[in-house]
Order: sequence, then C-alpha cells, then structure tokens
Amino acid sequence: MPTRQADPTAETEAADQGARRRHPGLYRVIRRRKNPPLRRSDITVTDEAAVKRAVKAASLGNAMEWFDFGIYSYLAVTIGHVFFPSGSDTVQLLSSFATFAVAFLVRPVGGMVFGPMGDKIGRKKVLALTMIMMAIGTFAIGLIPSYAAIGFWSPVLLILFRLVQGFSTGGEYGGASTFIAEYAPDKRRGYFGSFLEFGTLAGYIGAAGLVTILTTVLDDGSMQSWGWRIPFLVAGPIGLIGLYLRLKLDETPAFQKLDNENIRASDAATAVETTAKGDLAKIFTNHWPSLILCIALVAAYNINDYMLLSYMPTYLTDELHYSETHGLLVLLGVMVFLMLIINQVGRLNDRYGRKPLLMAGMLGFLVLTAPSFLLVKQGSLPAIIAGMLLLGLSLVCLLGTMSAALPALFPTQVRYGSLSVGYNLSTSLFGGTTPLVITGLISLTGSDMMPAYYSMAAALVGVIAVACMKETAQQPLAGSPPAVATDAEAAELCAAQSRTPRF
Repeated sequence: MPTRQADPTAETEAADQGARRRHPGLYRVIRRRKNPPLRRSDITVTDEAAVKRAVKAASLGNAMEWFDFGIYSYLAVTIGHVFFPSGSDTVQLLSSFATFAVAFLVRPVGGMVFGPMGDKIGRKKVLALTMIMMAIGTFAIGLIPSYAAIGFWSPVLLILFRLVQGFSTGGEYGGASTFIAEYAPDKRRGYFGSFLEFGTLAGYIGAAGLVTILTTVLDDGSMQSWGWRIPFLVAGPIGLIGLYLRLKLDETPAFQKLDNENIRASDAATAVETTAKGDLAKIFTNHWPSLILCIALVAAYNINDYMLLSYMPTYLTDELHYSETHGLLVLLGVMVFLMLIINQVGRLNDRYGRKPLLMAGMLGFLVLTAPSFLLVKQGSLPAIIAGMLLLGLSLVCLLGTMSAALPALFPTQVRYGSLSVGYNLSTSLFGGTTPLVITGLISLTGSDMMPAYYSMAAALVGVIAVACMKETAQQPLAGSPPAVATDAEAAELCAAQSRTPRF
C-alpha cells in the first residue's frame, strides 16, 4: 500500500492556526510587522521572579498611598475637631474634606514633574523619590500641634503637608502601573496589574482596621488628644520598607531597551535633547485623544472608588447616624471580600478582554447604585452589607482591570508622563473632590441619595469611555516589543512569523 505524503501547506496552516489561538494578540502584531521582521532578540522573555519583585514593590507603594489617604478620610470627623474649631459639625466636616481635596489640587503638578522625569531618567528612580516624599508628608502630619496649641498655624501646617503628599502622589500611580505593565508578560498583564489595586485595598483595610481599633479602645477625648496621630506616624516605617524594596529593583525591560535605542541614536548625533516642557507639549499635542480617554475613564473610576472606599463611613455616621465603628467594620468586611477576588478579575480580563470587565463595572454602578443606597438606608445589618457588596462587586471589576488598561493607552516613550498627567488631572478634578462635593450636595439639597446620583452620572461617562477604547488584552504595549513568559513562547512566535499566515 503506497505511503501517503504529508501536505506541507496543510501542516504550515495548522501550525499558524495553533499559534494564532494560543497568542491572538501577539500574532496580530506579527502580521503587522512587515519590515523589519520580528527577531528573537526583539522579544522580551520575562523573569517571573523579577516580575514578582516588581509587583511587590509597586503594590506596597500603592498600599502606602491609599493607607495615607484612607486614614485621613476615616478620621475626617476627628481631624475636623482637632484642626478646625467651629460651632457647626457640618462646617468642621466640610473644612476637613476641603483639606483632603487640597492635596489633589497639586497632584497634576506632581504628575507633570515626575511623569516626564520617569520617561527620561527611568521609572525606578522616580518611584523611589515619590515614596520618600509621601512617607515624610504623612509622618509629619502626625506631629502637628492642634489648633488649641498653636492656633492658626495648625491648619496651615496640615495643608502644607497635605500638599507634599499630593505632589508626591502625582508620580506614584502612573509610575507604579507603568512599572508593572512593562515587567509583566503580555498574556498575564491583567493578572499582575491587579496586584496594584490589591495594594489599594490593603492600604484602605490597614487604615480602616487601625482606625477601628483606636476608636474602639479609646474614648473621644483620647482620640482627639493623641490617638489620631498613631496612624499617621505608622507611615514612616512603611515608607522605609517600600523604599528598600524599590531600590533593589532593576529598571523595566521596556525602558532599558528604549534607553539603549536612545543612546545609539545619540551616538549617531540624531537625538535632540528634550526638556520636561517639551515632553509635556508632545503629550498634549500628539497624544490628546488617548489623554482625553484616560481622563474620562479615571473620572468614572475614581468618583466611585472614593465614594465607596473613602466617603461611605462618613455617610453612615453623619447622614444615617450609625456608629463610627459600625460603618468601618462593614466597609472593612467588604474590602476583605474584594481583596479575595480581585486577582481573579485580573485573570478574567486577560482571558476575555479589558473592555468586557470595565463595561460590567460601569454598568453595575449605573444600574445598581440607587438600589444599593436604598438598601443601606434600610438600616439593618444584612441590608447594609448587601448594598455595600453590590457596590463593591461593581468596583472590583474596575479595580482589577484599570491598572492593565490605562498603561496600554500610551506608547513607551511617553507612557509614564502621559498616564501621570491624565490620571492626576482627572483625580484632581473629580476623585479627590468627591467627599467634598457629595457633602456639599447633601447639605444643599437635603437629599441623602445625592451620592447615588453622583455615582450614576460618573458611571454614564465611564460607559461611553469604555465603548470608545480599543481592546489591548494579550497584546504588546505600544512602542514595546512582545513580552512572553518562556523561551518556548518566543521561539513559537518567531517560527510563526517565518511562515506565511493563512486566514
């Protein structure tokens, strides 16, 4: 019986189809790359141990950032009494939240300074600097004498150190998310990116837990006298640990390759030295569509983030007259639950795409926020927990996805700067002002449903923004070569390119 010869064309086609199924994003890049062809040296094979170290260092910094802002939010009533004496509790609370918002006014300035600096001298150095400044600002707040001790200078010093916090934070999120995104392999960027927001929740949980313990153990007099200082003073040691971890890291592979290319260009006398001002001009003139999209996404995300994680304990205490400890304990339980599932959300957006998860979160806030607040207003513990969980499930879809989606909006050359500018402009205008705006709206209208309406308006903007963005899951970052987890994946990509794709 004659031997049947294998059809080489069919075998090639089958191999191409297999590679396309396993690496859909990277395979599309191969198809687009016609000249020059993709070489093995172009592909970054990530070191999983290095990726995990980078994730740990970036996430700890993010945890510290949100620990610092969380303790201020959860101690807003106490801080109002300590620094803003007044006959009106509402005026004290508004003054406290206004000081909270002040830090966000300088965040865009910090983003415009640290962002382009991170694109120029490297992500690692700038992230170490922002960590130092954040720790100093928070630690110093814990040392400020009260208004009763030094009068006018007490709130002045509080505002000054809040400005230091805000300025340093301007370079934190953009750098941390860029750092993780550039270290992670393309197929797992969502999973590793979700650890950044795992750090966010850890910071909030640490703040809520510490404040809950203090308010349970200490009476009001002790809290206003010295107890409120303890959470701020804890920031010093945390900052030193974070700084140590960040200084041990290498620069990201994507930036190293970009830096080598810039050095070669400079040696060839074809590179022109740029300034931070020039970099900013490039961001606003060449990347404004992505910048606007980033601002819209971050606005919708942060309004709901701050509404749930920062403002809700104050809402439960001041508007619905629950005990302060009661509100913090409920929120603490919700955040622990979100921590347990956030990495699964990262895996889901790697598998199914960033857009479906982001859209689910935005639609969740649009449809479920009003029913959630109605449940919370019922007053029973099961109703409060159910309402908070509905909001939390919507939020975790955004938390677990946004840190992978946002860095992919910009190319490597301007990623840190563009993301820092867009993120902090939006956070300054919408995120940090959320507690102040909601408190003011409730005071103006007398309706305790104003937080729900504000959240729904933000979610509507988010739905439109998500509909306008491109899918980036499993694809290389713009301006960076493909990044894979193993040498076998790199070899497969090169082998797939050597054949003519058939579709």
